[in-house]
Amino acid sequence: MAAVLAILAIAPYGCSGYRPAPDAFHEAVIEPYRLGAGDVLRITVYGQDDLSNTYTVDQAGYVAFPLVGAVSARGQTAQSLEGKIASGLRQGFLRDPDVTVQVDRHRSIFVMGEVNAAGQYTYVPGMTVQNAIAIAGGFTVRANQANADVTRQVNGEVMTGRVPISDPIIGGDTIYIRERLF
Repeated sequence: MAAVLAILAIAPYGCSGYRPAPDAFHEAVIEPYRLGAGDVLRITVYGQDDLSNTYTVDQAGYVAFPLVGAVSARGQTAQSLEGKIASGLRQGFLRDPDVTVQVDRHRSIFVMGEVNAAGQYTYVPGMTVQNAIAIAGGFTVRANQANADVTRQVNGEVMTGRVPISDPIIGGDTIYIRERLF
């Protein structure tokens, strides 16, 4: 009994890693989607079938686009990337290019910890932490089912926050399910 009381007395100090998610963390899910490494884009240039294709954002955050070269995509919205590509095409290649950019396949999410099949999974817009857990085979018997630690990049900064499992996630998030105490 004394050992249990000692553990309970120490428990609040052992949880010093707890961080509620900062405001910018939650704002990231309501902002327009920001492109990042691993996103696959469908880029269409109206009337230019040779340029219209799917392109992948590389590890450095660039899209290699014909005639224009490497275009910085990391942190951009699809609309801002459209403008960058159109501007590059106006530099002596096309008079008035009409460019559209759509995310064909979002970058993956990662689910770790107390789930039955931890790993890398495809992100689908509108996904919540709970959806990600379901895709990862559900909780193990030892899992804390109330909340999860989510790590995401916001404005170039990596942030981790504890969120309820009903919270939305974005592509590139890493979700960690902790073990419950009892």
